[in-house]
Amino acid sequence: MNDDGKVNASSEGYFILVGFSNWPHLEVVLFVVVLIFYLMTLVGNLFIIILSYLDSHLHTPMYFFLSNLSFLDLCYTTSSIPQLLVNLWGPEKTISYAGCVIQLYFVLALGTTECVLLVVMSYDRYAAVCRPLHYTVLMHPRFCYLLAVASWVSGFTNSALHSSFTFWIPLCGHHQVDHFFCEVPALLRLSCVDTHANELTLMITSSVFVLIPLVLILTSYGAIVQAVLRMQSTTGLQRVFGTCGAHLMVVSLFFIPAMCIYLQPPSGNSQDQGKFIALFYTVVTPSLNPLIYTLRNKDVRGAVKRLMGWK
Repeated sequence: MNDDGKVNASSEGYFILVGFSNWPHLEVVLFVVVLIFYLMTLVGNLFIIILSYLDSHLHTPMYFFLSNLSFLDLCYTTSSIPQLLVNLWGPEKTISYAGCVIQLYFVLALGTTECVLLVVMSYDRYAAVCRPLHYTVLMHPRFCYLLAVASWVSGFTNSALHSSFTFWIPLCGHHQVDHFFCEVPALLRLSCVDTHANELTLMITSSVFVLIPLVLILTSYGAIVQAVLRMQSTTGLQRVFGTCGAHLMVVSLFFIPAMCIYLQPPSGNSQDQGKFIALFYTVVTPSLNPLIYTLRNKDVRGAVKRLMGWK
C-alpha cells in the first residue's frame, strides 16, 4: 500500500475480472452460448488445419495461409475464452497478476498477427487473380513461409511493446478490471498516473496495424474487382467472387470491431458496449471463419470426398 492508501495490484498478486457481473441473470445464458461458439471454433479450425495437411490438392499458398489463420484463431480464443467460461460459471472471477500479463500479451500478439495475416491473404488473392501467369513465381513456397513468419513476428513484437508499457505504469486503486479478459484499455483505467502517452502509443500502433492493413486489403480488392470485370468466363467470375467474397467477409468481421475498440482513447469507450464488441470478435468471429471459407468451397468439398473415399 502506498502513501495515499492506494493498493498496487502487482503487490496483491491478482486482479478481479468483473466481466458480466452487472448482468447476473445473463451469465448462465452467456456461458452456454460462449461454450457452443468455442467448441465450434475448435472443431471448425482443427478441421481446416487437418484437411489442408492431409489433402495434397490443398497444398497451395491459399490453404497454407488459411491453415495459419485457423491455428491463429484457435490460439486467440484459447487465450481468453476458457478463463471467461470459468468466471461465468462460478463466483470466483480472479486472475493472477502473472496470468493477466500472459493473457494480455497473447491476446494482443495474436490479434495483431491476424491483422497482418489478412493482408498477406489478400495479396495472395491479388496475385492469383491479377497476375495468374506469374502466380507460382510470386507466391513461391519459401516466400509464403517468409510472409507467414513476418506476420507472427510483427504481432508478437508489437505486443511486447504494449504489454511492457501497460505494466510499467503503476496500476493503483482497486484490482477490478472492468472487462472479461486483461486488455490494454481496461487496464489503463486502473492507473493512478497520467496515461495519455500510453493511449497515444496504442492509437498510433493500432493505426499502423489496423488502418494500414485495411487500406492495403481494400486496394488489393479494388484491383481484383477491376480484373474480374474484364473476365469473360462466368465460371471464373463465380469462383473469384466465391473465394474473395469469403475473405472480405472475414476482414469485415475482424476489422470493424477492432476499430471500434482500439482506434479511440480508453476514456472514450463505453465499457459495457466494449465488452459486447470484444465478445463478438473473440468468440463469434473465430467460429464463423471456417464456415465462411468452407461452406461454398468446391476445393474443400472435393478434399472431404477424397478423404472419405467417396466418388
